Amino acid sequence: MEQRLPPLNALKAFESAARHLSVKLAAEELCVTPGAVSQMLKTLEAHLGTKLFERVPRGIYLTDAGRDYLPSIRNAFRQIAEASRRVAASNDVGTLTVSVTPFFASAWLVPRMASFQRAHPEIDLQIVTSNVLVDFSRNGVDVAVRHGLGRYPGLRSDRVVTVEMVAIAAPPLVERLGRPTSAADLARWPLVHDAERKGWSLWFQANGIAEVRAPRGPSFDDSGLLLKAVLAGQGAGLLPAAMVASEIATGELIQLLDTAQIEEFAYYLVCPDNRQALPKIVAFREWILGPAAHAVPAGA
Repeated sequence: MEQRLPPLNALKAFESAARHLSVKLAAEELCVTPGAVSQMLKTLEAHLGTKLFERVPRGIYLTDAGRDYLPSIRNAFRQIAEASRRVAASNDVGTLTVSVTPFFASAWLVPRMASFQRAHPEIDLQIVTSNVLVDFSRNGVDVAVRHGLGRYPGLRSDRVVTVEMVAIAAPPLVERLGRPTSAADLARWPLVHDAERKGWSLWFQANGIAEVRAPRGPSFDDSGLLLKAVLAGQGAGLLPAAMVASEIATGELIQLLDTAQIEEFAYYLVCPDNRQALPKIVAFREWILGPAAHAVPAGA
């Protein structure tokens, strides 16, 4: 039959009292009363069926059984502390899983990753691509980079980079509606929206148009699908200029007006509030927000 383990609190009281040879000092260390320490020691002795201390008017001292027992208990606590340290450290180094959109990964992150790896060789980056929001409690993702307004309840958001946004449309739609000469012309066009339906409103404001009709038309949480909707002629879209540069060059899309930077509408680094202080996350945040990550990559 398996031997039932003694209560952990009683073992802590024994180790502390044996180290100090004082019930009072053990009580101060454990933030309990001397009476509570005495009761835990009696409970442990009853569990073991042997005396561990001799009580004398001026204090306590270990019996032979207590002296034999003490090294094993101290070693057990050391092993627990070391195992706990290793588990905690595993959250600090090792692999950092970063969820990013496919476009951001290929156009921005991957060309710059070497500088992070040089600065933090102890951290391996695992890049996973997705356009949908991350469920940090399920997906095993440490941090994510998403394009939008950076407003995610319960998550910390740090703006990484604001990119030039361009209004684009498919040639058949431009032929039907006529090429716009100003931002005001686009206010009457069918529009394709981001999931938050804020991009176009901010774009119009950046172009000096404060009042526009309520955003109507389809919306997408996937920029790739938004691009396909624009290519299919469902409306004008607003996307990062670099993302649609090749389609504009080949004539698949037409750039309607000049590019614009919308400060709020940017790429944000996102992580849970309760994990933001992990050293590996801090290291990645400081890198991606710092000058090293925003320098022109080698070979660019």
